[in-house]
Amino acid sequence: MNLLRHRIGLAVACAISAFGMLAARSAEISASERRSGFEDMSRETQAMQSDDSANPGMLWVLEGEALWNAKPGADSHACADCHGDARVRMKGVAARYPVFDEANARPIDLEQRIQQCRRDRQQARPLAWESAELLALTAYVAHQSRGMPVEAPPDRRMQPARERGRELFTRREGQLNLSCGACHDDNWGKRLAGNVVPQGHPNGYPLYRLEWQSLGSLQRRLRNCMVGVRAEPYAYGSPELVALEAYLMLRAGGLKLESPAVRP
Repeated sequence: MNLLRHRIGLAVACAISAFGMLAARSAEISASERRSGFEDMSRETQAMQSDDSANPGMLWVLEGEALWNAKPGADSHACADCHGDARVRMKGVAARYPVFDEANARPIDLEQRIQQCRRDRQQARPLAWESAELLALTAYVAHQSRGMPVEAPPDRRMQPARERGRELFTRREGQLNLSCGACHDDNWGKRLAGNVVPQGHPNGYPLYRLEWQSLGSLQRRLRNCMVGVRAEPYAYGSPELVALEAYLMLRAGGLKLESPAVRP
């Protein structure tokens, strides 16, 4: 882990040298210029994502299907008992999250909704963040929306979280004094350590990263970037990470869901 953090820090430090002095506030990408990270990948990686028989993320989707139909406890219900066929009932769901949860009076993301259902409906133990089971269930639900456009719900109650997410995205932090927007708004399309800097859209999560050799959530990626700029990462499920998710989904409006995507 220390070696990984060191390598990430070196890469970001190189980015500062390559990009020069970065603007204090990033310029948002216009709707006409928005593009998925899929377009910035090599043809080989694109082919891996496009072929379900070659996409490693589909292993988690298959596991998620089994979990969707399984009862987590002897006296509990399966997800399918309440929701039915996920291919029908979950279609379009992932394209709208995070959403405002009335029971908790705050925004929640898809992983938190799954955890809420397990706790309140199934009377089952919560799943650990980034656990194989939670990633599998999230990937299975998200997969039902593949090909559908990201569409943040027009809910005024989400506006404070989105504004908070925008502020976090454009705020410099860490020992390297960088913001998310410094890379993904101001310098997308340029190269860093041989890879094209993407626009940083969340339309493929959960996704399989070749760097991780595993599936991972958007929150894992956000925390990974924070470590890269040598900042203290927010805890999984924190309001800050959910706010960032809410802003990023708004920012990615119109892009198609790709989960499980593959990225370098």
